[in-house]
Amino acid sequence: MKISLTIVFLFFVYYAGSAQDVQYTDAKALTLYGRSAVSGPHFHRVDTARYNDMPKHVKVLATYPAGLAIAFKTDSKEIYGRWRIKHGRSYKNMTMIASRGLDLYIKRDGQWVFAGAGVPGDTVTTHKIVGNMADGKKECLLFLPTYDELLELAVGVEKGSYVRPLTIEWKGKIVIYGSSITQGASASRPGMAYPAQLSRRLGYEIVNLGFSGSGKMEESVGRMVADAGADLFILDCAANPSPQEILDRTENFVKQIRVKHPGVPILMIESVVREGGNFDQKIQKRVWDQNNNFRRMHAKLVQEGMEKLYLINGDDLLGHDHEGTVDGTHPNDLGFDRMLQVIEPKVRAILTGNYPTE
Repeated sequence: MKISLTIVFLFFVYYAGSAQDVQYTDAKALTLYGRSAVSGPHFHRVDTARYNDMPKHVKVLATYPAGLAIAFKTDSKEIYGRWRIKHGRSYKNMTMIASRGLDLYIKRDGQWVFAGAGVPGDTVTTHKIVGNMADGKKECLLFLPTYDELLELAVGVEKGSYVRPLTIEWKGKIVIYGSSITQGASASRPGMAYPAQLSRRLGYEIVNLGFSGSGKMEESVGRMVADAGADLFILDCAANPSPQEILDRTENFVKQIRVKHPGVPILMIESVVREGGNFDQKIQKRVWDQNNNFRRMHAKLVQEGMEKLYLINGDDLLGHDHEGTVDGTHPNDLGFDRMLQVIEPKVRAILTGNYPTE
């Protein structure tokens, strides 16, 4: 069955594309950024066969290409996407473009500028992402779905145009481990998730290790995170573990990273204050306890002498007008922008060695 589906897809790509005067290139021939390692299936964030002792749900979510992006250059005036996903699910708190669509940025005057979205259909989609562009070379960055497994992807351009791999000269690499918010819920498009935005703003390749509801700092996951080389590790995972799990697991998780990367800074970010807790006292207390315990563990590690360990308080991450979420938990685009207003300057300061003494 899998073989026949692949054949159908490839036939659909190369023959249907030809009828439209569009030529397609398999995205595997282009440049892929954002993976934690080079092994494993091409569009998976993590090689789950290598880390087969991780929790089952973490391994499933690791197959989703949240934060991954295809880089290419072309002289075409039109760009198409044709892709096949595994599930085709819809989520009540997310757009279909964010969960299973594509998001294209093109460089203009040195900045990555939104160019168009690949709007998904069912499990197989062909969509013109952008058209009627001016002549000349375009440098492109195509963000992949955040909440579905991507099985096949081809980039289409006008016949006679070229499409080639693009090498981006990143300043370095950042690994972000966390929750559904890290993974991208509930941005309107894949490129609006805060790790993707941070990557474009800083010029750093970012590995998104957000695992929806499952960023709970298990030791097996800590080994995987620690194996990823980085110039900065960000732990945005306080939202998922229980308050007691935070007390039980944080120290070991941080030390797993520190042992493998003695001089690399680690930034701990408290959970956003859940807007669902504006009136619900149970939610309010849980988040307060999570953040309080995360803060306590940070203080403990610093007092014990761990250097380059930083903390961002969660109180201001979404602003204070209670308009920053979709569902009381997951940020909308406004919420993600507000998170970046807090996170970005502190990350810049850490990366340049100018983080102020607290």
